[in-house]
Amino acid sequence: MIQNLVDALNLSPDNVPLRLQVAHLMMNEKMYAEAVEQLSEVLKRSYGHTTAQQQLAECFYYLGKYSAAIITYEQLEFEQLPVQSAAFFIRSLIKEHSIEQAMELYRQLLVHHPQFADEEIDKVLRLGTSTEMDDEFPFDDSDYFLEKPTTKFSDVGGMKNVKNEISLKIIQPLKNPDLYKAFGKKAGGGILLYGPPGCGKTFIAKATAGEIDAKFISIGLHDILDMWIGNSEKNLHQVFEVARANKPCVLFFDEVDALGSSRADLKQSAMRHVINQFLAELDGVDADNEGILILAATNAPWSVDGAFRRPGRFDRIIFVAPPDEEARVDILQQLLKEKPVAEIDVKKIAAQSDGYSGADLTALIDIAVEDKLAHSIETGELQPITTKDLLRALKVHKPTTQEWFSSARNYALYANESGLYDEILKYLKIKR
Repeated sequence: MIQNLVDALNLSPDNVPLRLQVAHLMMNEKMYAEAVEQLSEVLKRSYGHTTAQQQLAECFYYLGKYSAAIITYEQLEFEQLPVQSAAFFIRSLIKEHSIEQAMELYRQLLVHHPQFADEEIDKVLRLGTSTEMDDEFPFDDSDYFLEKPTTKFSDVGGMKNVKNEISLKIIQPLKNPDLYKAFGKKAGGGILLYGPPGCGKTFIAKATAGEIDAKFISIGLHDILDMWIGNSEKNLHQVFEVARANKPCVLFFDEVDALGSSRADLKQSAMRHVINQFLAELDGVDADNEGILILAATNAPWSVDGAFRRPGRFDRIIFVAPPDEEARVDILQQLLKEKPVAEIDVKKIAAQSDGYSGADLTALIDIAVEDKLAHSIETGELQPITTKDLLRALKVHKPTTQEWFSSARNYALYANESGLYDEILKYLKIKR
């Protein structure tokens, strides 16, 4: 029958419906190479024919041409693909070891088709469903706890205002419980740290745990998000439950804007549920959060949902600025402590590195070290780091905070009705 239809096509080569029928029959007979020829002819005569593209990609998959299948699928809107075609697209990505992209598309597929299951895909990507997970915490404490960090505030250069705010909100309630109880203030609560990257937000969070001799849990986006609907919320709940079982405990969320994005900007309802769960955990709706000290850091506070800033949640929003000159002296001295150095005018370097973050200062030292290593190899003698080396490094590495401040300045000037970003204007010496 296929041969008869092919003969008919020779007489009517522009008959697109007939070619599609022939290609379909060929695919049923596993004649994939022949089907590719027919589908290619269809696309020559009807550019962008969706059905032909879907069938062509499927043929490429069965022929082991996974890259060609991916390229073909990428010309189509994933949301518009039939479930079967979407599955072939994901399988092709798995075959090409593009696991992250496959995972993202699988999440999208499950949003619209939560009952979908595929043995081949699940074998690689499935993390377990909520029905398969037991009621015990899936977290091993050793994976998340930095057992009572030894870092203290004295190890953190500068940040006097930040330390004072954290002390008043978190440390003093634990050291003077009776005094705070008299004023009706509970131990615990949340502080949101924001500012340019590399300025020590994570470091100050660890130092806070060290100050109160508490356990410290650091949570990233990958620890929470799960491809299966409902599992991300469960993971978030269990993180809080682990913290509640280990009071006092500092729970630190890095890049919280990824978990607490503005719901108005979200297109996927699944992420909205995660944010609502986060808010419920912060409120301690079904549990007691006293003794849970919640710190979060973000480089983009303007992307965090406003609901997180309500009293009882992250009710302290603290700007973590680049280190001032005094702090830069401390940081440089710490960074140079274990390295071979000649006499270095640290104050001179600090004076000329205005706007440099702690990470930027680390980069300066690295540049100077690499230069000295090269010279030491050439001469066969150890060449110590000098002031000139660091001054030369200053010309090579510019402060990375400048780009952040160019964006933050606009928010502080034009989206600052509540005065949230006044500290940015103060740092930039801009009067409103």
